[in-house]
Amino acid sequence: MNVLTVNAGSSSLKLSVLDADDAVLATRESGTEDVGDEIARLLDETGPVDAVGHRVVHGGAAHVGPERVTPDLVKDLAALVPLAPLHQPSALAGIRSVAGALPDVPSVACFDTAFHADLPAAAATYAVPAAWRQRFAVRRYGAHGLSHAYASRRAAELVGDRASRVVVAHLGSGASLCAVHDGRSVDTTMGFTPMEGLVMATRSGSVDPGLVLWLMTEAGLSADQVADGLDRSGGLQALAGTKDMAEVVDRAGRGDAAAVLALDVYLHRLVGLVAAMTAALGGLDVLVFTGGVGERSPQVRRQTAQRLQHLGVQLDEGANAEARPDVDVSAPAAAVRTLVVAAREDLEIARGTRTVLSG
Repeated sequence: MNVLTVNAGSSSLKLSVLDADDAVLATRESGTEDVGDEIARLLDETGPVDAVGHRVVHGGAAHVGPERVTPDLVKDLAALVPLAPLHQPSALAGIRSVAGALPDVPSVACFDTAFHADLPAAAATYAVPAAWRQRFAVRRYGAHGLSHAYASRRAAELVGDRASRVVVAHLGSGASLCAVHDGRSVDTTMGFTPMEGLVMATRSGSVDPGLVLWLMTEAGLSADQVADGLDRSGGLQALAGTKDMAEVVDRAGRGDAAAVLALDVYLHRLVGLVAAMTAALGGLDVLVFTGGVGERSPQVRRQTAQRLQHLGVQLDEGANAEARPDVDVSAPAAAVRTLVVAAREDLEIARGTRTVLSG
């Protein structure tokens, strides 16, 4: 079964065609406004496909595994836009565009939240009134599940039975950690929305909820202004004036005060939450770096590892500096294996799509 995978981000779209053996026949990246044209050009290279798989960030409480796209499903996903405002609209636009371009080809939605659907209650539950949890399905949903699922499984392939307790660090424009025990998500840093947890490119990560209340009731900011500051104008952008981690690292190396602060804040949150994920696992066997920053920034990996030596993380400096995924960059005697793994949501999407359509 040849599968077209559609990974719609907030401002870009990645299309790939995988054959029955998961070989990538062709791939394209573009803006989100010309989906139909890009699909046509891609299929001119590869020939027709048998199915389409879509990455969807939020499936809510009702959608906990890949599902065939139907009008009812699209309606449900549209209702979840407020929980993932940077990504859900793009995913829905991609679904609609593909339906127009390939009306006779079945489509499947694969949810980032699904990998975390069976989080232990202690990790999934907020200490808020029961009426909120019951009426509004308030809980920690997590995100980046397609990436976490693939990276943790790939870790097991690379290190074998030493990969029982894995922390996956998906570090990109959006960033999250996941504690994976024997293939199951047992904790993660994103929550009800993808705003919780780590510092990201434009997202603040976790802040005191009292701050949000104060900004609205005392400082007089509107809900839209607060949302913009936390979701679109926060994170590295707020601290360093850029959302590009490579630029932050370069400027920090040259002593730029704003970039130094941004990198220190980013690493402080990252290291603390890796330790929290390790506690949830009862120890750490493997640390995986994936995503754009995780794969391409040896400086972030090095500084993270230096601050986690007490957990047994130690890198081979040469291997880390020259790392090309998928690779082990651990020091030979390190108690914890540290891997750099390419993010391959496309493989998870294709896998879920085939599972649904093959029955």
